[in-house]
Amino acid sequence: MSKLNIPAGYKSTLDLKQTELAIKNIKDFFLSGLSTELRLRRVTAPLFVLRGLGINDDLNGTERAVSFPIKDMDEATAEVVHSLAKWKRVTLAEYQIEPGFGIITDMNAIRADEELDNIHSLYVDQWDWERVIVDSNRNVAFLKRIVNKIYSAILRTEFYICETYPQLKAFLPEDVHFIHSEELRKLYPTLTPKEREDAVCKKYGAVFIIGIGGKLGDGREHDMRAPDYDDWSTPNEEGFAGLNGDLLVWYPILGRSIELSSMGIRVDKEALERQLTLQGKEERKSLYFHRRLLEGTLPLSIGGGIGQSRLCMLLLHKAHIGETQASIWPDEMRRQCRMAGAPLI
Repeated sequence: MSKLNIPAGYKSTLDLKQTELAIKNIKDFFLSGLSTELRLRRVTAPLFVLRGLGINDDLNGTERAVSFPIKDMDEATAEVVHSLAKWKRVTLAEYQIEPGFGIITDMNAIRADEELDNIHSLYVDQWDWERVIVDSNRNVAFLKRIVNKIYSAILRTEFYICETYPQLKAFLPEDVHFIHSEELRKLYPTLTPKEREDAVCKKYGAVFIIGIGGKLGDGREHDMRAPDYDDWSTPNEEGFAGLNGDLLVWYPILGRSIELSSMGIRVDKEALERQLTLQGKEERKSLYFHRRLLEGTLPLSIGGGIGQSRLCMLLLHKAHIGETQASIWPDEMRRQCRMAGAPLI
């Protein structure tokens, strides 16, 4: 249980019954607010997709998808989704969503290779959203506008939940600080990427790190990204590469930064071809999703995911994500959390 960190003297502010009600309040309020802010329509999403279509996400490229054979389809293999980034883009095309509008859905996933700790679980639940854009929106200024809209919805939800439960006190700052991953590397050259995130988030409270996936000045990536959904290689007007990023906040309960959202402007045809080449995965061009993008039958888009249980954890001042979601945890972790006043659902 070396990865478990329960602060000394921690005690959940809300009991189990209050917590369950508060989770529903947060999810309902935030979904409504974000949908209005970004003009998103709710759609129904799959729990699994067929293997071999290129629709499931590879995340960092190493995670194994949970899969199973389908008896009534000649044993074709289905995979539980990792996220819905590419599926959403296909759905935008099928629903003929117009520029400036988009979709949002509840994404539920299983990540069997996750290392379990205070904020990582086998079970992942996100609000997955995607919005149609035009070519003139493919720039950092537009990316920042969308990030600020998302953060505004988070701040309104924090205010609402603190008004509902006065024993909870707001801690999020009013504004997001934007910084490119290369600027961050130069600012903290001796730190690891995770240590850089902690340092900059502790200083500013809420940070959006731009440009996740491409190699930085030291020849290493800030973090890995698959080549076929976020655009992390297109140069921008600020002289850096990357039209994507991560939204992180400083969480005083655990004394560390926590990622709330990974998002970005998606690859166009040129960026897809470039990133597939950079990662040596040109063979993906023959897959269904990639063919459609290269043929021009999928719209330009921006999108991302926002962790539901993780946002609830932060706004309810919990020490462990298992206090806001039901999952499987090692017996020793459950015991230690219970003894420390953080009972897991």
